[in-house]
Amino acid sequence: MSDTTTAQSIASTPKRSWFDPAGWSLSTKLVAAVVGLFLVITAATSTFTVLALQNHLVNQIDQDVSSTLFRAGGPRGPVGGGGPIPGGGGESLLLVLSDGTVKANRVEHGQTIDTLTTAQITQLQKAGIGSNPRTVDIEGLGDYRVASALEDDGDVVISGLPMSGITRIVDAIIGLVIGTTIAGLALVSLGGQWLIRRNLAPLSRVAHTATQVSKLELDSGAVALAQRVPFADTDPRTEVGQVGLALNSMLDNVEGALKARHESETQVRQFVADASHELRTPLASIRGYAELSRREREPVPASVTHALTRVESEALRMQGLVEDLLLLARLDAGRPLDREPVDLSLLAMDAVSDAHAAAPGHRWELNLPEEPLEVTGDQARLHQVIANLLANARTHTPEGTRIVTSLRQDDGWVRLAVSDDGPGVPEALQESVFERFTRGDEARTRASGSSGLGLSIVDAVAKSHGGRVELDSTPGQTTFTVSLPA
Repeated sequence: MSDTTTAQSIASTPKRSWFDPAGWSLSTKLVAAVVGLFLVITAATSTFTVLALQNHLVNQIDQDVSSTLFRAGGPRGPVGGGGPIPGGGGESLLLVLSDGTVKANRVEHGQTIDTLTTAQITQLQKAGIGSNPRTVDIEGLGDYRVASALEDDGDVVISGLPMSGITRIVDAIIGLVIGTTIAGLALVSLGGQWLIRRNLAPLSRVAHTATQVSKLELDSGAVALAQRVPFADTDPRTEVGQVGLALNSMLDNVEGALKARHESETQVRQFVADASHELRTPLASIRGYAELSRREREPVPASVTHALTRVESEALRMQGLVEDLLLLARLDAGRPLDREPVDLSLLAMDAVSDAHAAAPGHRWELNLPEEPLEVTGDQARLHQVIANLLANARTHTPEGTRIVTSLRQDDGWVRLAVSDDGPGVPEALQESVFERFTRGDEARTRASGSSGLGLSIVDAVAKSHGGRVELDSTPGQTTFTVSLPA
């Protein structure tokens, strides 16, 4: 079978999740990168700042604890009595122990002076406090930086300052950092998005130009590539400008190549049309003289009669080829066809009847709707479409093959289908079966009457009527479907 389908199956693109960076636009990726970098830098600097500040404040309070401890080593009054703790400031604690006996015990909270409880004293004794200040979480008081010293008289002096001031300062700084980070994040996100999109706008214009060009029909005919990247987006000093300049250069080259191709096609088509037209007259003369010679009353040798018969036969075959080439040249040139209501049901009946007469060894079937189906077109050319499809099925299937011609209407289209249960169209041939002079196998010889133009004419006539022809072929089942606007 001499046919193939040209329908392309478009693979559906899987939908990506919004959280999948692979599906993000370039501007989104750049904004995300800027925001991420901002967060990393802000987190690192903020962490370093807070830790450095906290360490500085702790060192400062440690110096105060050591100073308080040194000054507290002088004469001390009775337990829980006396004036303020030397160097104590607003809040501090002082504990003096002598052989386990409390000699001094006071905790200052501003103007209030309290004493440590027995449990708190025991906790400080067990904390292993030395001369280097350390943090102790005293029950009921909170964190204190405390240190101890052993006096010459054997007394142990423990002094401490609360960490609550440092905690308040650090918490305030952390809150300030978080607030400024959030504000900075919003500013960087919005400002970065605006700035990046503004700088990527030329790239979007370049992409728009490429998209417009991709929508043009470039396969045949005169093609005008008027689309170009704007001059402002072709600055070779920028990366986007280099892309725009390269795209414009490519479009110039493509436009030149398409013009050269169109001129070449026009010349070839004109030559085919002229040659086909000029060959019609000599071919008709050859046939006429051959027929006239065979009608002579004088005895003609059998060999001469056979030669004249062959000349007439080949002239007839060549005349059919010339007519086909001339028709294709006219269709390629876009010459208008006749436009009138055509009864496809009647054309199908006539074509199947002719095919049955030409090949009675095949099984011919016709499935038509109850009501006649009409289309607007050229009756002679549409009849040729059906005849060519039936001739193709007849020529390339063995006798006894069932060939079914059906007609139906759906979705605003009239579908004409010719099906057979023959060997089918080879898969390697299906992509090129509608091209001119396509021959599928050795069976397509001159003896079969196949020129390789029948299906090309079917395709060209269908397209000139605003329709299309499709092929669905597997071994044992082949269907050609011509779709025409209803």
